[in-house]
Amino acid sequence: MASLLSSALENFDHAASIIGTKINSDHVQRMRLPKARLELILAPRLGDGHNHVVKAYIVRHSDALGPSKGGIRLSPSVTLDDVTALAMEMTWKCALIGVPFGGGKSGIVAEPRGMTLTEKETIIRSFARNGAHEIGPVSYVPAPDMGTNERDMGHIKDAISWTRGWATTTGCYVTGKPVILGGIEGRREATGRGVANCVAEALIVFGIAENSATAVVQGFGNVGAVAAGVLHDMGVKIIAVGDIDGAVINLNGLNIPQLVAHVQATGAVSGFPGATKADTNEILELECTVLVPASAGNVITSENASRIRARIVAEGANGPTTPEGDRVLHSNGVFVIPDILCNAGGVYVSYLEYAQETQQEQMELKEVNDRLYRRVTTKFKTVHQLANEKKLPMRDVAMALALSTVAHALDAKGALP
Repeated sequence: MASLLSSALENFDHAASIIGTKINSDHVQRMRLPKARLELILAPRLGDGHNHVVKAYIVRHSDALGPSKGGIRLSPSVTLDDVTALAMEMTWKCALIGVPFGGGKSGIVAEPRGMTLTEKETIIRSFARNGAHEIGPVSYVPAPDMGTNERDMGHIKDAISWTRGWATTTGCYVTGKPVILGGIEGRREATGRGVANCVAEALIVFGIAENSATAVVQGFGNVGAVAAGVLHDMGVKIIAVGDIDGAVINLNGLNIPQLVAHVQATGAVSGFPGATKADTNEILELECTVLVPASAGNVITSENASRIRARIVAEGANGPTTPEGDRVLHSNGVFVIPDILCNAGGVYVSYLEYAQETQQEQMELKEVNDRLYRRVTTKFKTVHQLANEKKLPMRDVAMALALSTVAHALDAKGALP
């Protein structure tokens, strides 16, 4: 199976070939490689009284458009190459959605499940202290990602301010933090809400009424649960939902608010009353209008892409489709909303949080959601219109636009460091 990094590089090379001589070939080489990759060895003392060796990574892929921006992934399987691929994707996502950031990402090699809140806080604070020289409003601004949340971001802000003897940080060091610590209303829901906004636009393209559409959502964490909830409120029938432990199906439609309550009470979608138990990978192949892969990377591959029976694939996760799988989907007429567009709502609202904290202002939730809707739908329409004109897949056009934007920034900055 292709790795996240090999998929990211293949997507980049393909987009660069589409653009061709329209951008400087020197810039292509610079954009293909990360600006910096750092490996940290943490030694937090956990609940058993022992210091544990924990690896962590910080990758800054680009700062052509501004400070590197990207979440912290807490997972026992995350690798430096994974973080590099995700940082690269963040570069294209920021460029495409139009925020003044480059791409960055972090990874902490640890299993969050089964970890006590105190142990997790200890690890997060250790990461913040050891990575403090890399984190800052003009260098790298982290945010939540798989395995981390707003509580963890609050710990990072506090750890950095504490080491400097400050009551708080000066400027925005981290986004996605609790509102009471300078976060912004709607940030936690922004990625999933942006996915749903993109789905609504895609349904318009196909002339499908929301209340006649069906959806399958793989992944019921922050992104998947919010996307499912917003789609449910729009009238879309959610017929299957899966998480890391399994899946549930009800072809008559799942009650998403009740499912959310069930997950909060039990920790998993399995066992939800009135639904049939299923395998989380099998639900990818259910016949539906919209498939939202919102769990992990590389879940749609050359092996299963031919069995995908969705009309629309809305990529809620980062890199859920391999390049080989993507080609199969395209040849079968499946409309794919690429991840750098579909899940860019999170980084857009992170930008609003960054601006709010920098300017010491406050935005209300309605303003945040309205601005998110306008930005996501405008970018969707731009990419879709150009894709129609060029007769290219949405991913190719989105990537080409992003690469061109970063290349123009490199031109503007000049050749010398």
